Amino acid sequence: MVSERLTAHFVDTGWLAERLGNPLVRIVDCRYYFDGRDGYEEYRKGHIPGARYLDWTVVTVDPHDPVAYRLAPSQYIAGRLGELGIGDEHLIVGYDDEGGHFVARLWLALAYYGKADRLRILEGGWTRWVAEGRSTATDEPVWPRAAFHLPSTPVHPELVADARDVLEALAFGKSVVLDVRRLSEYTGEEVRARHGGHVPGARHWFWQRSLDWDGLRMFRPPEEVRAGLAELGVTTSTPVITYCHGGVRAAHAALALARAGFRHVRVYVGSWAEWGNRDDLPRALGLPHGDGRES
Repeated sequence: MVSERLTAHFVDTGWLAERLGNPLVRIVDCRYYFDGRDGYEEYRKGHIPGARYLDWTVVTVDPHDPVAYRLAPSQYIAGRLGELGIGDEHLIVGYDDEGGHFVARLWLALAYYGKADRLRILEGGWTRWVAEGRSTATDEPVWPRAAFHLPSTPVHPELVADARDVLEALAFGKSVVLDVRRLSEYTGEEVRARHGGHVPGARHWFWQRSLDWDGLRMFRPPEEVRAGLAELGVTTSTPVITYCHGGVRAAHAALALARAGFRHVRVYVGSWAEWGNRDDLPRALGLPHGDGRES
């Protein structure tokens, strides 16, 4: 079950503080923004001591795939991690300032290829670290190039869905499709692809609902996440496919669901960057629960 593989992969700030300077721990700052800010520049202003910057668009995205943000092949990801100085012997600790939003994409890539056990996610991330008054740094460490290995084929293909899987879910009700984007994207008011709207029948559950967003951006208790999804008719035994625009918010949602005990969660990595740019796939506009119109 997905959730059983993830529970031990969260660590708190005290755990990490005790391991600063450990040569077998590689801390990666995964802050990233879509509002014009530069994640690397924010990193340079201050970060957890010993951390290097990791850009998920460089490490996990296939630069040759015509669909934006699709997961890269394993050898590409492994090579990028090795260039950063992360090897098989290292334990990776990832953080950002959005409750694990972008670390979740790194998690998905590693979990897909069977190496999620090499990653720890700092709960609360930079937000919590700073709020607790812990030490920060501005120097950028240099790690020697290392060898990181991933298998050539996915070890856990069940973590990822494609457009065909989503179509089957629509046709046969095999899975609940969960749209975790902003409501404006879901309704079609905000259009970020050739077409706006959502997958017909998809239920809307904004990804930030799993976090204490206005506080330290830590995950809400599992029972709160389960209660919120129960309102949509989704239980821990319901097969779920999450999607967003580029498979990042969807990865975070899958991580949150798995953490809350949901046992069958997949991420549609192509998400709306694929679905909304194809003319052969069905779309709906408007509000959830039957208020939309199909096109």
